[in-house]
Amino acid sequence: MTYVDAIVSPVRRDRLEEYIELARGWTAIWRDHGALSTVEYAGDDVPEGKLTSFPLAIKANEDELVCISLITYRDRAHRDEVSGKAMKDPRFKIPEDAPMDGKRMIFGGFRMVLRDGAA
Repeated sequence: MTYVDAIVSPVRRDRLEEYIELARGWTAIWRDHGALSTVEYAGDDVPEGKLTSFPLAIKANEDELVCISLITYRDRAHRDEVSGKAMKDPRFKIPEDAPMDGKRMIFGGFRMVLRDGAA
């Protein structure tokens, strides 16, 4: 079963295109080092909850979108290998004035436990 890194980020609405361009570059780096796939999603129907929600989790404000990145690998060992190489790649840079706030980003690695109803 595959393994996925999920990253949830607050991205400035007025800088979404800039974020997409950065993500294109990061995608190339991760794919060059062996990631199976990468996808980026921008929030479209992401309500703020009273106790918990995506916007509350990253403390998103009205000027920000909740964006989700998913990077897929064969397994945890493959993820550790690919991410280790990608993070050291000289092309991987986060601009000082990035369109997202890395301090409020949440992320984690997840192992697949069910696919199309089969464990």
